Amino acid sequence: MIHQILKIKLKPVIMPNRLLIILISIFCIVLTLPAQNVKELERQRKQTLKTLETTSKMLNETKKSQRSSLNKLTIINKNITERKVLIKNISSEISQMDVKIDQLNQEKSKLENRLKSLKLDYANLIQEEHYNRSLYAKVMFVLSSKSFDQSLRRLRYLQEYSDYRKDQVHEIEDVKTQILRKNDSIQSHKTTKVKVVKQKETEAKTLSKDEQKEKGLLTDLQKKEKKLREAQKIQQKKADELNNKIEQIIAREIRKAEAKREAAEKKRIADENRSKSVTSTGSKTASKKNTPSTSASSVSVLTKEETLISGNFERNIGRLPWPTSNGFISGHYGIQQHPVLKHVTINNKGIYIQTPVGSTARAVFEGVVTQRFSIPGSNNGVIIQHGNYRTVYANLTQIYVKEGEHVSAKQAIGKIYTDDENDNKTELYFQIYNGRNVQNPESWIAR
Repeated sequence: MIHQILKIKLKPVIMPNRLLIILISIFCIVLTLPAQNVKELERQRKQTLKTLETTSKMLNETKKSQRSSLNKLTIINKNITERKVLIKNISSEISQMDVKIDQLNQEKSKLENRLKSLKLDYANLIQEEHYNRSLYAKVMFVLSSKSFDQSLRRLRYLQEYSDYRKDQVHEIEDVKTQILRKNDSIQSHKTTKVKVVKQKETEAKTLSKDEQKEKGLLTDLQKKEKKLREAQKIQQKKADELNNKIEQIIAREIRKAEAKREAAEKKRIADENRSKSVTSTGSKTASKKNTPSTSASSVSVLTKEETLISGNFERNIGRLPWPTSNGFISGHYGIQQHPVLKHVTINNKGIYIQTPVGSTARAVFEGVVTQRFSIPGSNNGVIIQHGNYRTVYANLTQIYVKEGEHVSAKQAIGKIYTDDENDNKTELYFQIYNGRNVQNPESWIAR
């Protein structure tokens, strides 16, 4: 009986190595995928909560004024949008946790069945050991061999039998430990789920309150349509003046750079011609043929350093850091519908980023400060060159950098203006240019 049991237990399962590796890989992916999803959703939830914390801080700054304003409406709208994202994220997180808990319960059930099977096998081994516990029986089992080789095999069999029983004990203890860990993991997920469910309920109530505030503000602002239209015309006029000023500055910079490079190229050609005339005076015809063209198309547009910076800038599309440490986009690029007025659009050639009071603007990439400028009614601005690209930071009260200064990514370049008469609105105007062509900054900065 012992021999039969041992043969059953020690019989190896033969499987091709390649197939075994594939099955193990698939099993590992299936096990880790829900956990990864839960972790990613948790990260997104925390990031959204951080954004909500910032917008809530800005909303508190507007409470000093009891009047309705577009600024309040913008912040509340952002709060509502982010809270909806948060609630959706929490719902997905709860679903993923349910999946993970079910998976852990299934794994626990399999381990418990495995433990039951191991205990049953071990009981059979103990029972068999009881029947053959005497030394006499073991000696007779060896001596009754028909040959010396058979007696050696029987001795090795008894040793393997003893080792197998020890291995069974270790495996039983190992499975017990795994079951305890599964229990701990299940309990941890259940505790987290309870907290997240409560948070979802709280956020849903807050969302309802924010939506009521939004309706009230919208109603109040719609009653002030005439004033809003007048204010919008003034605001758009200021924006147009600012954009025209920036375009003129950049165009002037490019013309100066092109003129300087063209002059340098002409000088280089003249030096080459003089050198050739000294070394070869008898070959005028060949000299004319080999003289490079002095047209603008032959002039190198960028220096080697500027070309390198341009390439590095381009490779970071969609990954550039924000020009503020926190905040949200309060005015998107391009033609946008007015939040209150019907049939009124806003044309933005950059983006507006609203941020808490006291915030600073920062460079999104390494470069050289080429301009510090100011426009009445629009405060101060800075232009930083990154090879063929330029970034513009406007609506600053203080500027921390000088023209010609080399700046690094995320270096503070100025303090953003806070409008005390407009609910402490603190908003940066940010643009990106490729040569003379304005770009959509939202395509460049990290999401």
